[in-house]
Amino acid sequence: MSFLDCSCISHTQVQPLDIEERYEDISHQLLSCDSSEYTLQGPAGGDDITGLSAEPAHYQLLCELGRGFNNLSQVNMARHIPTGQLVAVKQTNLDECTEEELLQLMNEVLLSRLFRHPNLLTFRLVFSSCCQLWVLTPLMAYGSAGTLLRTYFPDGMSESLIAYLLYGVLKALEYLHRMGYVHRGVKASHILLSGEGRVYLSGLHSVYSMMREGKRMRAVFDMPHHSPALLPWLSPELLRQDLHGYGVKSDIYSLGIVACELVSGRVPFQDMPPTQMLLQKLRGSHCCLLDVAPFPLGELGGLKVSRSGVDSGIGESVATGSMTHSATAPPTDRPQSPAPKNHSATLHNLVQLCLQQQPERRPSASTLLTHAFFKQVKRHTRDTFLSLMYPAVPLTSPEDPPVSCPPALSCHTPTSTSTDTTEAVWDFS
Repeated sequence: MSFLDCSCISHTQVQPLDIEERYEDISHQLLSCDSSEYTLQGPAGGDDITGLSAEPAHYQLLCELGRGFNNLSQVNMARHIPTGQLVAVKQTNLDECTEEELLQLMNEVLLSRLFRHPNLLTFRLVFSSCCQLWVLTPLMAYGSAGTLLRTYFPDGMSESLIAYLLYGVLKALEYLHRMGYVHRGVKASHILLSGEGRVYLSGLHSVYSMMREGKRMRAVFDMPHHSPALLPWLSPELLRQDLHGYGVKSDIYSLGIVACELVSGRVPFQDMPPTQMLLQKLRGSHCCLLDVAPFPLGELGGLKVSRSGVDSGIGESVATGSMTHSATAPPTDRPQSPAPKNHSATLHNLVQLCLQQQPERRPSASTLLTHAFFKQVKRHTRDTFLSLMYPAVPLTSPEDPPVSCPPALSCHTPTSTSTDTTEAVWDFS
């Protein structure tokens, strides 16, 4: 039974499915004109689940990978019994969803039917059993970039791996922007990596259309759902919420924040109270790579430090709020900064372009794909990809032997016992 025909949600209004046909031609045109040599990104091998059956009895649930969607959805690694293929299955109890949550689910399903791009993680197979919604996607064996940072690269990734990941994200953003959508949720936990080395951008629940009555708007004004968790990545114009609104260049700013996140292993602005973060972004202050001082020495020397040592969020220095939590805390309780790194000039330039205060000064996703920083990407093969990922290892099913000596992120030994969805294998929210 189709999810859209489920009797338990029949009282909600659903956008007609002919939206898929409306954009089908342009979707195929965008894919056909993509002549990139970035061959590892196409859906093939273990990432192709289009031929699997829509029957719950055909799937053996192996272990839980995480939870999401306000803790209403549980995601499991599963095996398709007839073929033995491993997939990810997200189950959502529709009876426990509110009207608004049901509409969010249906919107995400409709967008998944509309979007067709090898770097977007869409719902490949959706069906309902009783009042449970089953959503099948390829298994992202390496999880998210956020999980890789926490588990294997706490002090940041290599520039080659960063270029590999960001290039895949830019391909997805280029497609979304040309289709008239802004993502609004670009962050490391929404960048997923399959065991075959394919980069996917997830988080379609935050996607918003720029189209109104058949015309493309220059700016929109909607605030994304779950925005408190997204604050560090959101652009100044989106946070400002004024009459100017925001557009697709907001995603480019988020990409710059992600680049800093992948370089250092830390999310810029994350240690600040929301009020201070907002003020700093609106004033034009932005993060820098760790081999560059974020402030001139004269300016840093004149910043006020809290007498108590705790960042109050009002009139305090960014350096105090982001680098230390308490001036009186023991040294072992203070966050340790990684050793200084020497980053390439092309990476510095990429971050600088993405984090421009004025949206019109940021390049488009199409322009960034030709940036000198990404010249190294097209040289990668399957073997070089595996060398980039070391010491990270892919997920394996409970019956499979470990694939290498380093400890695997397996279903039996989760990295955290917390029920917080941010500590899941990847972000399902």
